[in-house]
Order: sequence, then C-alpha cells, then structure tokens
Amino acid sequence: MRKIILALTVASLISCEKKEEIKQTSNNIVYIDSSKLLNEYEQAKDIEAKYKAKSEQMGKELDAEVQKFRADVAFFEKNAQTKGAQWTQQTGVALQEREQRLAYAQQAMMQQLQEESGDEMDSLVKEVKDFITAYGKEQGYDYILSTDGASTILYAKDGQDITSEIVKMLNDKYKVNLSKEDDSIEIEDDTTSVK
Repeated sequence: MRKIILALTVASLISCEKKEEIKQTSNNIVYIDSSKLLNEYEQAKDIEAKYKAKSEQMGKELDAEVQKFRADVAFFEKNAQTKGAQWTQQTGVALQEREQRLAYAQQAMMQQLQEESGDEMDSLVKEVKDFITAYGKEQGYDYILSTDGASTILYAKDGQDITSEIVKMLNDKYKVNLSKEDDSIEIEDDTTSVK
C-alpha cells in the first residue's frame, strides 16, 4: 500500500513539474502585431510624412509642366487646320516628344521616391528587428513571433501581445534621439553665429 501511495505521490509531483515547465515555456513566447507597430511608431510616421511631402513637392513641379503642355496641345488642336500642314506636322512631333519626356520625368520621379523611401524603411525595419532581438534577450523570451503580412497567429492568450510595450519603448528612444539631434543643430547654429 505504501508503494502505491508513494508511486502516486511521485507521479503527481512529476505531473505538477511538467505542468509548471509548460506554463513557463508558454510565458516565453510572445508576439508583436507588426502592422500596429509600424502604424504607431513615430519614426515610421515621420518617414512616411517626409516622402509624402517630397512627392507632393515634386508633383507640383511636374504639374506645372503638364499644365503648360496641355495648354500647348489645346493651342495646337485649335490652330492645326489654319496654320498649314508643315506647322501641324512639326508641332505635332514636338508635342509628342514633350509628352514622352514628361512621362519619363514622372517615372523617374516615382522611381527615385520609391528607392529613397525603400532604403530608409529597410533601415528602419532593421533597427526595429535589432531592438526587438535585444529586448527579447533582455526579457528572457524564447520566441517573439510577428503577425507580419499574412497573420500567422490565429490565437494568442491574453498578455502575450507585447506590441504596445515595444511601440512605447521605440517611440521613447526615437524622441531621445530627436532631442539629441535638435541639441546638436542648436549647437551648430550657435557656433556659426559666433563666427
């Protein structure tokens, strides 16, 4: 009888230890909602705003050329029959060439913006991944999963989402870096005014 009670006691202790191991392991797996992270991270918002403004500025410059082109096309269409065949042909060819140059300029502008913003966003993503890696090691997590692209996390226990915590830490770090940049700009301004 003692052997049976001892065996049951040992079995229940082993069972409790395994449950505790499983519980500890599940606490070491957390996840981040990557779309929420990028939507709430101030540096990502600033980069997006920067390139939106740059796109609008470059677009305005190109729009002025497009408006001039449209006015010239309207003038051409209005006067094509009265100016003669030679003028119509020469002006038509010139307008087609201008139209192609405008299309190339628009493509080049879009490509330039995509490359610049892509490079900056790639750099930002690398910084965020490095930050998350360091954070995960510091917190002792075994895994930090992501809902990148097609969400791979279909269910998560409450408390496993660390997105808000990461966003807050990244934003705090970004604000500190911005204030350092502002301080260095002020120092440079002060030194240039002294000269």
